[in-house]
Amino acid sequence: MHEIPLHRDERYGGGVSMNDITWLNTAETARRLGVTSRTLYRFIDEGQLPAYRLGRVIRLKESEVDEFIESCRIEPGTLDSAPSRVEEQLTE
Repeated sequence: MHEIPLHRDERYGGGVSMNDITWLNTAETARRLGVTSRTLYRFIDEGQLPAYRLGRVIRLKESEVDEFIESCRIEPGTLDSAPSRVEEQLTE
């Protein structure tokens, strides 16, 4: 994982130091999620996963990627409640 150093800037009222944030690049994030880069960019474009353009590169906060992973958790007993695509096609 790459950490991008940035220090608190008093001119802009301080805020969170980038030293407190672990940044991931898109390749690392896609690998962590087990998806292709194309799928990752779709998640970002659809607003499912926040991302930040820092200059010419896109970075994601590790904490937000972890939150995204948790939000995708399947609750026990809910798998059978959603029809599969095959079932949906058979009923059309």
